[in-house]
Order: sequence, then C-alpha cells, then structure tokens
Amino acid sequence: MDPNTRGPEEYGHEGDGQGPRQRPPRESLTPDFSQHAPALARTVQLVSGDFLLTVNPVDGSEIEVCPPAERPARPVKLGTAERAEAERAALPPVPPGPAQPALPLLARQDEREQLVRLLARGRTVRLVGPAGSGRTRLLDLVAEDCSDLAPDGVVRLNGFGRTSGELLYDLFYAVYKAPLHRPERDELLTHVREIGAVVVLDDLEFGGAALDELLEATPECAFLLGTTPDVPAPSADAAVEEVPLGGLDRAAGRELLEHAVGRPLTEEESNWAGDLWFESEGLPLRFVQAGALLRQRDRLRAGAADEFGPFEDTPPAETHDAAEGDEVSLPSLGEAAAPAPLLAARLSASARATLRFAVALGGEVPHQAHLPALVGDTHADAALGELAACGLVSAVGPRYRLAAGVPAQLEAAGYADEAEAGARSAAQHYSWWAGHPSVTPERVSAEADALLAALAVLTPLTVPPAEGEESAAVHLARTAAPAFAAGLHWNAWERTLRAGAEAARLAGDVAEQAYFHHELGVLALCRGQLDRARAELEAAVGLRGALSDKRGTVAGRRALALVADRSGTPLSLGPTAGEEVPDARYEESASPAEGVPAAFPTLQKPASPTLVTHRSTPASARAAQGGLKGVARRNLVAAGAGALLVAVLGTVMTLGATSDNDRHPPSDQVGVNPSASQGLSGGSLGADRPADDSNGDTGAATSRPTDPGPDGTPGTADDPTPTGEPSGSPSTGDPGATTKPPTSSKPPTTSKPPSTSKPPTTSKPPTTSKPPTSQPPTSESPTSQPPTATPTTSPSTSDTASGPAPSSPTTTTASASQSSSAPVI
Repeated sequence: MDPNTRGPEEYGHEGDGQGPRQRPPRESLTPDFSQHAPALARTVQLVSGDFLLTVNPVDGSEIEVCPPAERPARPVKLGTAERAEAERAALPPVPPGPAQPALPLLARQDEREQLVRLLARGRTVRLVGPAGSGRTRLLDLVAEDCSDLAPDGVVRLNGFGRTSGELLYDLFYAVYKAPLHRPERDELLTHVREIGAVVVLDDLEFGGAALDELLEATPECAFLLGTTPDVPAPSADAAVEEVPLGGLDRAAGRELLEHAVGRPLTEEESNWAGDLWFESEGLPLRFVQAGALLRQRDRLRAGAADEFGPFEDTPPAETHDAAEGDEVSLPSLGEAAAPAPLLAARLSASARATLRFAVALGGEVPHQAHLPALVGDTHADAALGELAACGLVSAVGPRYRLAAGVPAQLEAAGYADEAEAGARSAAQHYSWWAGHPSVTPERVSAEADALLAALAVLTPLTVPPAEGEESAAVHLARTAAPAFAAGLHWNAWERTLRAGAEAARLAGDVAEQAYFHHELGVLALCRGQLDRARAELEAAVGLRGALSDKRGTVAGRRALALVADRSGTPLSLGPTAGEEVPDARYEESASPAEGVPAAFPTLQKPASPTLVTHRSTPASARAAQGGLKGVARRNLVAAGAGALLVAVLGTVMTLGATSDNDRHPPSDQVGVNPSASQGLSGGSLGADRPADDSNGDTGAATSRPTDPGPDGTPGTADDPTPTGEPSGSPSTGDPGATTKPPTSSKPPTTSKPPSTSKPPTTSKPPTTSKPPTSQPPTSESPTSQPPTATPTTSPSTSDTASGPAPSSPTTTTASASQSSSAPVI
C-alpha cells in the first residue's frame, strides 16, 4: 500500500464511514519514511606522551600537541579493590558447565619450595620446562605463596607474542591507574622503577638483550619467568637463577591418571599407563588426556549420557557396542600418544565446530561468549568446558589456546580443510561485534589474538571484491584498528594497520589504503619515529589527494606539519625562488657598484684598485645551492630591491650633495664599507641593531665621510681634520674630539670622536683641494648614489659595522652608526 494514501484501516476506523482524522504536518527535514541516520562514529581522546590523540575511525586519527589543560595528572597506584579486579581480569574465564575436579600437583614440592625461597630473597628465577609439563599450574601455586612478599603484591603477566616494551606497559597498567594515558618511554621507565612486586611472567618468548632490558628497567621487582627450552637463555651478566622442570616419574604418572579418571586403575590400565609414561616422558598433559580417553571409554561401556547431554554424536558402531554392554578395548599406544582426533570424535557437534574454528585461527580459541554466534548453537558456550576437561585447550593469560601438539594432530585429521571458510566467518562476526557501539575498546583488545589470526589468514587471499561487496579482511581491519588504538593495545593496532594496508592494496581500495597509511604515520609519530611517520603520511596525503578527499587530506597535512616541527625539517624539498629576498633587503643597504651580487664569486681582478667585496650570509649561501635558474631569479629580485633602495637613498642624500658646488662631491667617493643612511629618528634602514654599539656613534647619521687614519682606528689622535670645516664639525668643547691637519695624499675628512651623544648639526659635505686617487664607479649617478668614500690604501675585508679591527687595513665609513648584521660591499 502506498504510504501516502490514507485509508480507514490505516487509522483503525475499519471503514465506519467517518472521515480520517487530520494527519499531523510532516517536517520537511525529517520525513517519516526516510532511512534512519547512521550512528555517530565513536571517537576517543587519549594522551600519548606530549601528544593529544583523537582516534577518529572515519577520516583518520588527529594528533596535536597536548594543551596544558588536557595533560593528565601523575598516575597513582591502584587500590586494594582495584588491584583485586585487575588480578581477576588477568585470569582465564571459568568454562561453563559442571565444575571439573582440580587435579593435584604431584612430585613438584621441591621445585615449589625452591622457587619461593629464591623469590623471597629478591632473586629472578627462570623456570624452564617443555610444553605440557605443568609449568603454568606450578606458577599459579607459587604466586599464591608469594602474595605477601612485595609491597605491590604479585602481578600476573603473559609473554605469549609480547615484546619487552609491551610487557613494560602491561606491568605499568597492572599497578598504576592511568585511563586513556600512554606515557612516553622515559616517563614509563620512571614509573616502573617505583614498582616493587613479584612478577609472574609465563610463556616468555625472548631472552638475551631483550630480557636484560626488561630486568634493568624494573630493579625493584623479582621475576618468576616460565619458558620452554627452545627460548634463548639470558645473557651471561644477568643475575637469573634457572630451575629445570621435567616430567613425572612412573608412580606419579599413574596416580595422576587415577585422579583424572576418578577411580582406581585396573591391572590392564596400569600396564597401559606404564607404556604411556615411557612414550610421553612423563608429561602431565599426556596423562590428563589419557584420563579423558578412559572416561569416554567408561561412558561407552555403560551407554550412559555424559554431563553435557546424550552422547548422540558417538559413531553408531561404538554406541551399539556400548548399549549391549560389550567390552570396549583400550586405545592403542599411538592413539594415546596423539589423542586429539579420538577425543574430538567423541565430543559434541558444538565442540567439534569450536575445534575447527580454533584450527582456522591458528590455535586461538574464541571466547565462550562468541561461540553461540560462530557455531550457530545457543548452547555452544558449553563446548569450552568439554575441551578443557579433555585437555585439548590450555590457559594462556586471560584466554585459551589449543594445547601443545593438538593443532598438528587435528590438521592431520582433516580439521583444517575448511580453514578459509572458518576464518572468513570469524572475520565477519568480529567485524560486526567490534563495530557495535556497546562493545568497549577493552573488550576488543582482549580478543585481539583471534582477530589478528583471522586477518593473518584472509589477508594473503584477498582479491578485488565484486561490485557491491566488501573485502572481509579490509572490513575487519578497518573496524578493529580504532578499537585497538583506543584500548591502548598498540601492538595489535600496528599489526592490524599493516594487514589492512596490504589487504586494501590487493583489493584495489585506494580510500582504505590511504586510511591505513595515515594511521601508521600517526602511530609512528607517537612513537617518535619521525622518518617513518613522514613517509606514511606523505603516502596517505598523496592517495587522498588523488581521491579529492579534502577532510582526510587536511588531517594528513596537519600531522605532517607536526612531524616537520618535531624534526626541524621543512615539508618542501627546498626553498622556492625569491624566498631569500627579505633577508637581502634588510641586510644590503644599496646595490653594489659592480651590479647585483652573484651566487658565484668573480674570478677576474677588477681594473680599479677599489675592491668591492661581498660576504655571503647564510641565506645567500642557501640561495646559491638552488641552481642557475634559481640564481637568476634571485638576482632579478635583488636587482629590483636594490634599485628601489637606491632611488630612496639617492633622494635623501641629494639634499646634502647639492649644498656645495665642489667638483668632487662625496657621492663620487666610493668606500669599501657603505651602509644605508639613517632616518631622522636615528634608526637604521631595516637593519638589525647590534647588541653592543660602544665602538660607534649613537647619534644621528651624518653624510660626511670620515677616515680612521693610518692606524685604522677611528677616534684617535692621528685622524685627519678637513680644512675649512663648516659649522657642522664637532665643537672644541666636545670631549675626546681631536683634529689633525690634512695631508696631501688624502681628501680632508672629519674626525669622529670615540663616543659622542650629540649629533652633528649639518650634513654639508667638506671641500677638498685634491681629487680622489681612484675613479668612482660610473654605473650610478651622483644624484642616486649613496655617499661613499674612496680608500687610499689596500681595501678592507671587514664585515663589521662598528669599525674594522686594529689589524685590518684602513677603511672609510659613510655612516656614523652602522648595524653589525649588514653585509660589507
């Protein structure tokens, strides 16, 4: 029926003849029949070192320097109740179903007492035993014995698939309360040094230098390390005690088998147990599995129902034999040595399906809460209890994995034939579950190993999806990566991003590939890996630029700007043409006599004895590296800037030059140290003022050239004095003013006192009786050339504005106060 056509049944009138009631007006922006708006993306803000990270699952995470108001307080240690909750979370969940009897720890009392004794003395102990030797069970009992030895109690950690750095963070979060805060490396080391606890670390997978790093970072902790013999040993300098853990003796193995069966063994079963002990080298796991075989044999013989329901999944022949009460033979020695296929064949359908999922996920058993959805049975969560009772799974931290040797046995029995289908089903389920708003990042992080296992299987098999479909691997990585980042499980975050980037590349999904590269760049920036962060972010910006993704591009460029700020390297490869012009404009007073300074020095000696030198500043040195094209562009811009300065300065200086009709005006006297004329306020023309100007005048600028005399130091007794000094010369009452008659070889100049506070009263140039010794440059007219002077001796190479050093050649200056930052021309 058309929803816009109103009928009587639509309003419950049943055609009673009455007109329909008035329908309320519909708002134009919220139509009644439109699709529901999608749920808002779940964003999380957390602090990582000096950065404020906003995990954005839509456009990519945003990172910035953390404002002071957003910085978290110093982490504090957990209280008693919080510590108990953390310890409970570190234990594996109790399987549903009837409680299984706890098996005793046999023939391990000596090792137990030795471990407690060493830990009480603060020593680090390494318990070495093969898989299935009961190592985890022994660690649990020792942890209970050492609960009151250290101030921070006992901390349980698991090293399966973890590095030393990740274990340090795990230790930090097990002791400190720091929600949404991931400290940087130095801060982390500061906090873990203050932890005094007995750390029980099972399934450790590294040794050598990595183990030394972990132990050196926690000097107040005593470690109890559980490893297998194939793990590298600690370094020779590490103070680690080693306690070996072997198999049980024959009597202990027989006793353990009786506890597992729940009854005394018959003579035939005892002989069978002796053969099993010889074959298994006394590993307790083999006797636990053998006990499960004997229990199944008893049920078959009795034809009874097991504790999980009727034994309907038993093969028909065995059920018929059991119903008639016939004798069921003992398993062969080969079946007892590899009992997984026989044990699985006698379990329920849900348990066998769970085993297939575990084999597909590389040995990871999904959490019992996911089994009903994965298997398709509402009571499938009880399958975990079946598997644990048979010894097919073992606890690994807060989760379960297939026991040692079980994956290979099940694969040989055909349980891996549908591994790809099982991994795909698990990926689809976890994608929906991880993206649900009710699922917290901590819960997703706890299931990280199963998600990563599904990604590891599906990523190499990814192909471009059909139209309207989506790659399962890409979807899972896209959904789980933000949850891992918000849950502070950054090792899983990195592995998910790399798998997602590879899957997106194989699927041809450029948008998702850009997202994963952006996230990898943000992660590298948080870890201080600036080069990797720059490479990943530039790749993401390039891909998003090709897709015209403006919001994603902006997020990437912001992160790149932060990388450039931290590394001190600009984003562009080099400066563009004209970028160094402002530096030259401030530092150069006028265009040189020989033209604009080139990037390369002049190789030929000029004909005139006057030498114009130019010392390149760091800015001009960088400009010289831009190539010939860049040099030409810079020269053009500098020429324009110099022409503008010449025009302005020439106009000002003409006022002083036209006040005398002498045929040798000061504008024709080119010196080796020209500078820009000062304004009326006494400040320099854009040049930086030196920090110490005690060697030069501090008054207003004068246009008369001065000569330091033969000694090269202005303001001394040998400075020449011009004849016919106008009224602008220093008065005789000025302290420190000394004069000397002019010589025949130098034009008359005005002496400059070493320190005066009163500026000259005029800028009229002096009169001379002898032409200068060298011709001034002809490229500039007297009206546009700033006042300079011509040296009569060897040119100076000094680049200071306060005057040349005493050991430098004689120079002349045209300014009473100069800036030390101006270049010498």
